[in-house]
Amino acid sequence: MAQKEKKSSPGIPWRTRIALSFVSTVTDYSRRQNGTVNRRLLGIFGLKTSANPNPVNGVKSYEVTVDSSRDLWFRLFIPTTDESRNLSSLPIIVFFHGGGFVYLSPDTKAYDAVCRRFARKTPAVVVSVNYRLAPEHKYPAQYDDGFDVLKFLDNEKSRELLPENVDLSRCFLAGDSAGGNLAHHVAKRASEMTSNFDALKVIGLVAIQPFFGGEERTESELKLVDVDPLISVRKTDWMWNAFIPPGEGMDRDHEVINVSGPRAVDISKLDKFPATMVVVGGFDPLKDWQRRYYEWLKRSGKDVHLSEYPTMVHAFYIFPEVPEATQLILEVKDFINKQCSKVVKN
Repeated sequence: MAQKEKKSSPGIPWRTRIALSFVSTVTDYSRRQNGTVNRRLLGIFGLKTSANPNPVNGVKSYEVTVDSSRDLWFRLFIPTTDESRNLSSLPIIVFFHGGGFVYLSPDTKAYDAVCRRFARKTPAVVVSVNYRLAPEHKYPAQYDDGFDVLKFLDNEKSRELLPENVDLSRCFLAGDSAGGNLAHHVAKRASEMTSNFDALKVIGLVAIQPFFGGEERTESELKLVDVDPLISVRKTDWMWNAFIPPGEGMDRDHEVINVSGPRAVDISKLDKFPATMVVVGGFDPLKDWQRRYYEWLKRSGKDVHLSEYPTMVHAFYIFPEVPEATQLILEVKDFINKQCSKVVKN
């Protein structure tokens, strides 16, 4: 059968293109030449939404403080549909938002909506983490925050905040862009633990268009520089510079950035590393790094599934008007259900 000719431009609606261009413009103007970010400007244009303990479209939400001294908190999404209430156990998704480690938060309207969809459609309890942002907080603050949320959830007293039918032994880490990078490294840290959590067990990782990079310029970074409004080498270089702590000799080939590169950590012996779903967009300039990540996981002997959306740009899935966004939500649901079916209860 003859293959269909590839599209030369992304298959996204004009409404989405306008929204992406707006986000790109605001973030561009927020970056100062001295390496800082104009948070006041972002506050003016950033669309926020509050948690709502009253069910809306089958989901209620609360905010939970983990450590007020570093503004570490999460937004908790609990499905309230008949299906979710009747299930004997619900998986839990610990979600990390994107934004290049510099932007956005769980109360950003788009991420609130995405987490509500995951909670309702899966169904699952979703924990959306407010981790510290660069450049005010350099590496490894974001990874410490992510891992500390897992420890908080595993604490017996903290479990009282969760619905009775949540099953911490069916825990998934998920995130897009920088959140996908963060989810990977938190999963890796959890799998390196010499002793287990008391109740929590990470059994799956969903890396949606994860933000990786390196000193090299890949083919997709060069060819798609003017196609995707959110991602360019100029922008990602600025974000990595904001993320990297000064004076420590760290560059973009560090293993937390170029995860499958020359200084990659050997994870082949990490038996607890979870099954992984890697999502790639055909018009995402980061796609070469994401495919290398997938191939590295395969070479390391890990259970990994590649999900490709050939006509999609970076962050397509947060726009509900894009049909592929719904498709991805359902695909993540299938991945989660498949991994949950492998868990043997004591």
